[in-house]
Amino acid sequence: MLRNNHGLLAALLIFVPLCSCDTTVCDIPNKNERFDCHPDAPATSTNCQSRGCCWQSGTPSKEQSESDVRRVINVPYCFYPKDYPTYNVTAWKETDYGYTASLARSTPSSWPNDVKALTLDIWFETAQRLHFKIYDPNTKRYEVPIRTPPVPHQKARNPEYIVKYRASPFGITVTRRTNGAILFDTMIDSAPLIFADQFIQISSQLSTHLLYGIGGRKSTLLHNASSWQQFAMWARDQAPQFNTNLYGSHPFYINIERDGLSHGVFLLNSNAMDVDIQPMPAVTFRTIGGILDFYVFTGPSTTSVVQQYTEVIGRPQMPPYWALGFHLCRYNYGSVQKLKLVIERNRKLKIPYEVQWNDIDYMDKHLDWTYDKVAYAGLPNVVKDIHNYGQKYVIIVDPGISTDYPGKYKPYDEGLKSGIFVRNATGQPLIGRVWPGSTVFPDFTHPGAAEWWYQQMKDFHDVLPFDGLWTDMNEPSNFVDGSTVGCTQNRLDRPPYVPGIAENVLQAKTICPSAQQYLSSHYNLHNMYGLTEVQATQSGLHKLLGKRSLVVSRSSFPSLGHFGSHWSGDISSTWEDLYYSIPAILEYQFYGIPMVGADICGFQHDTTEELCVRWMQLGAFYPFMRNHNDDTSKDQDPAAFSASARQIMKTALELRYWLLPYFYTRFHYSHLTGAPVVQPLFSHYPHDKNTYPIDKQFMWGSELLISPVLDQGQTEVRAYFPADLWYDIYSGVRLTGVGSLVTIKAPLEKINVHVRGGSILPLQSPNVTTTQSRKNPFEILVAFNASGLAFGSLFWDDGESLDTFESGKYDFIEFNARKGSVISKVVKMGYHPASGLYLNNVYIFGVSQAPKSATVNGKMAIVHYNPQTQVLQINGFSVDLLNMISIKWQ
Repeated sequence: MLRNNHGLLAALLIFVPLCSCDTTVCDIPNKNERFDCHPDAPATSTNCQSRGCCWQSGTPSKEQSESDVRRVINVPYCFYPKDYPTYNVTAWKETDYGYTASLARSTPSSWPNDVKALTLDIWFETAQRLHFKIYDPNTKRYEVPIRTPPVPHQKARNPEYIVKYRASPFGITVTRRTNGAILFDTMIDSAPLIFADQFIQISSQLSTHLLYGIGGRKSTLLHNASSWQQFAMWARDQAPQFNTNLYGSHPFYINIERDGLSHGVFLLNSNAMDVDIQPMPAVTFRTIGGILDFYVFTGPSTTSVVQQYTEVIGRPQMPPYWALGFHLCRYNYGSVQKLKLVIERNRKLKIPYEVQWNDIDYMDKHLDWTYDKVAYAGLPNVVKDIHNYGQKYVIIVDPGISTDYPGKYKPYDEGLKSGIFVRNATGQPLIGRVWPGSTVFPDFTHPGAAEWWYQQMKDFHDVLPFDGLWTDMNEPSNFVDGSTVGCTQNRLDRPPYVPGIAENVLQAKTICPSAQQYLSSHYNLHNMYGLTEVQATQSGLHKLLGKRSLVVSRSSFPSLGHFGSHWSGDISSTWEDLYYSIPAILEYQFYGIPMVGADICGFQHDTTEELCVRWMQLGAFYPFMRNHNDDTSKDQDPAAFSASARQIMKTALELRYWLLPYFYTRFHYSHLTGAPVVQPLFSHYPHDKNTYPIDKQFMWGSELLISPVLDQGQTEVRAYFPADLWYDIYSGVRLTGVGSLVTIKAPLEKINVHVRGGSILPLQSPNVTTTQSRKNPFEILVAFNASGLAFGSLFWDDGESLDTFESGKYDFIEFNARKGSVISKVVKMGYHPASGLYLNNVYIFGVSQAPKSATVNGKMAIVHYNPQTQVLQINGFSVDLLNMISIKWQ
């Protein structure tokens, strides 16, 4: 009998010796090529050998608990022999779309209910995308219900990959056609394919140890496969910490190859799983349900891998322009008076300040779609004032719906009547406990749930007209394990294997896996709960508002970025978490969720003035910029600090708002092509191996390099500058990168930002809100490369209407510069703002000689030139961007 760590009966497993495990088949001298046969720690020699596996004894560190042994892995003591029984190919056939094959095993594995016959289908979907499934042809199994491209009837022409197979034992290899690099390779004798009802495992060699993705959890950006690591995926309400599962599940990785090319692999599976990496290097996917549904993307750049991935899961949504502004929130303002005080004192600073939020303290008894009419009396008037100032308002909603007021609480009464709540194993609504007390949980896969959710938001919007919604606690979180009456002892609540998750129990801090939803069991759908809530929320907001809105979710799953946004959760006010916010934001770019941020200045515990200043500077370059803290911490809004700190924060915010037209254009490209908005350096310098581990610097697009201070007391930064031309964004001073670390000054009032040579940035003078700044004239910043060339573009629409690109209601302008001239070209003109689009200022970096004069469309303009910095400024004109513009100097 196998017992889990709570001593509960898990399952009755009959272990039959499967091999002799003699010295020949167990002779795997390279320990890095040993694959774990007993992932359900702790392993013993007896248990190991009863599974037909090889044993080499060892002792875990005395400091490690049994839970640690599960989540901090190393060379396995119990490993598969080279002849462990697995599947053989019984039929292989080439098809119009690729291949199909039949697989069979005659000897059982050590896991109950083997699927003895499998089908493998392989589709050559595009030249850069291979898709294959391994599934049970006789029994329909759960498959992830997200929209993906339909499988083709014909092979793609000229595929960039080659597929080969081995019949006995079964193995498949996918290699790059041009250089033979491994993209996916299961032909590992000591890593058998296992496909049992609740234990599915497949391993593949990696091309190199350079691995990114497999999230999300707190970690560096590079997962160096030269060490043993495990990534467990089961959405959990857990403040970010190392080596544990957090809010989201993303079984997708990017692997950089030896020559700097990149490829990606995605397993479309929503069940609880482990992903182990080991120094062979190799990766093992181990899941407890569903099927194996893989996509392989050939890239060959990191950006193109992400583009190919988002072509499958859905392109990122286009955010409203206001969402790129500065957001302010805290848990427990305590009263409407304190809320008004915070709003007014930050307005008095004349800082860019876009969106005010409220956490759950605004609610009446923590009930969704209510507000506290005592502590927050007059809140609708505050929201009216927010809107009159040109700001926006966002509120939190949690999925837990109170059961404590039957007949008096409409969301519960109507949801119960519609039958849209998640049900327990006996068919009754499952009762948990969250902030309001006893709660039920909406089943957002139910056909009636979206309409019910919309009706609740509409009724409340009539009272409190919010502009966006914050979907928190949607793993879903539960303050009791499973339900108020526990969970069953069935195979869903007590599966034969539990991945290496925190507490080693599926129902910990969430609802019972055996709970029933419309589409399937919660066992299958748990990791998608947050996604389905976001889908219903976005749909409801579009219907309610008739324009783009903002939905920010804590839990995430592939395709979330198509519907909403994400923040990194309950981080702490520490210098450590300041740093780890950068790899978190970069990683979510890979997952097709570009609109992501972290709680600026930290959520938990008190911040310090220095830390908050540095965090506001860094946060000015988060895609989603929100300052937020918890109910017991001291105030950390900009106005809460000294005059000098306030001025530094204001300067950082004004820099962000100045750059917003450029940043908004990057989001357009992301929406159109799937390209990340924020990128690691190696995305643009893939042949510079020094960039592979860098996650303390990052780039906006390919144009801006951000090098923040991440340590207390620092007034210098050791920043890496790839071989290229770089210009300080404040002064225009040129720095020629040679691929080395450079010490640059970083006084408290400065975050270092450099413009890459060859870039043209559209800019706009900042104001206190984007409503006001969008009325200001435009500027452009030209930074010449070594050849004296530069290029840029501007996407512009009304900032809020739905599908402006798809309907052609936008403007798109290209800028080209060469020594002596800048030319603009109107590629698309479908939007005509009442205030017009006017250009009145140009900065040009890298002008080696002082010009005598300058003209704009043939008319003389004012010239300012600094010979020390070689910066030329041309102004004293105003021209319409919706006409061709010619700027010349000589």
